[in-house]
Amino acid sequence: MNTTATSTAPSVATVPSVSPRDLVPGVIGMALVGSSVTVSRSLVGAPLFASQAVRYAAAALILVALARVARVPLVRPRGREWLWLAGIAATGLVLFNVAVVRGVAHAEPAVIAVAVACVPILLGLVGPLLEGRRPSRRVLLAAPVVVAGAVLVEGTGRTDAAGVGWAALALACEAGFTLLAVPVLGRHGAWGVSVHAVWLGAVMLAGLAVFTGQPASGPAAVAAGLGSLTAGQWAAVGYLAVLVTAVAFVLWYRTVAAVGSGRAGLLAGVAPLAAAGAGVLGGGTPGPAVWLGLVVVIAGLALGLRGGDARG
Repeated sequence: MNTTATSTAPSVATVPSVSPRDLVPGVIGMALVGSSVTVSRSLVGAPLFASQAVRYAAAALILVALARVARVPLVRPRGREWLWLAGIAATGLVLFNVAVVRGVAHAEPAVIAVAVACVPILLGLVGPLLEGRRPSRRVLLAAPVVVAGAVLVEGTGRTDAAGVGWAALALACEAGFTLLAVPVLGRHGAWGVSVHAVWLGAVMLAGLAVFTGQPASGPAAVAAGLGSLTAGQWAAVGYLAVLVTAVAFVLWYRTVAAVGSGRAGLLAGVAPLAAAGAGVLGGGTPGPAVWLGLVVVIAGLALGLRGGDARG
């Protein structure tokens, strides 16, 4: 599939059901993202920008090494590609982390999670347009179903006006992580987009860590902050770097390139299910609403991923 932004005028076409082979990477990627919710809790007291900079720097090195082993060519961005890739890093990596951390100070975590769970609707509307297609009616019908299931799984919570604003920003950033990749996936592929977005994000976060550190800024303060991390927190950073970033990013972009951002967006409903599953492994017991949400998400995925009126 050509995912560049230079396609011809939008058109509607009947397409067959999506191949499971194309969906599996995205499902696994979103499951890993969902599992990060539980893991990230151990980093609440860690220096935000510094720990995330280490995470993305490590992920970038891992991605480059794996790409060489797999003999995947990585090309240097050119022209406007720098803007698209920097946009992915700034929104999907940096601002998203800020929105989540600042948001939970004004709202219960479920509020942020529910906002992010609405991303299939945005991707279903905007993604196909960037790919030169009309939004699929089937996907647009399925997206609210997936969102409703995710809301049942996540629940709701209390918030104030600031919390709503941060939740909306988190949603926009989550959508930007996929939408801004559409124009560059054609030339760079899943590996290239992942590598460049991750190292750019690491540079941005390192700069924020050095210049906006609290209570002190500068390299020495950043080093001191990282030195205060516990073994458990370093393990969390390692898990996020290897599985939630290096592995999940490549898997997710591979599915986006294969089936389109609109249909791939429906798989975002897998993340809250994975988060709920992680809670079960941690000793929690899901309630009836979680089980109902699971059924609703699966129904939405079945509806949106069948052959339909348009690809997207």
